[in-house]
Amino acid sequence: MSLSSEKIGEVLVISASGQINSANAAQVESGLLAYVEQGERLCALDLSGLDYISSAGLRVVLILARGLKQKSGQLVLCGLQPQVHEVFDISGFLSILTVVASRSEAVSRMGEPVNKTV
Repeated sequence: MSLSSEKIGEVLVISASGQINSANAAQVESGLLAYVEQGERLCALDLSGLDYISSAGLRVVLILARGLKQKSGQLVLCGLQPQVHEVFDISGFLSILTVVASRSEAVSRMGEPVNKTV
């Protein structure tokens, strides 16, 4: 599992690759929350390189979304592979998180009003 980031305007795009599972979820969580603690408010989480996510990984994404919301920020997910998209769908997370197809769409969605409750 690896995380990388790049800044596009005011938006921090975080790319995750590999797998997020119970063995590495705590490490991924601390890595993602470090961005929030550093003051990032607008984050796009690019999961195009992620080929597996467990329930522990879903929890990490939810914690990131809540952390950003508490700071009046926003999280948009993009690039979900079909098997990862299915996990988000089955878990009901698609109804509470903003998910778009591409990184550019995620960046352009930042700042738009969000009606979803996290």
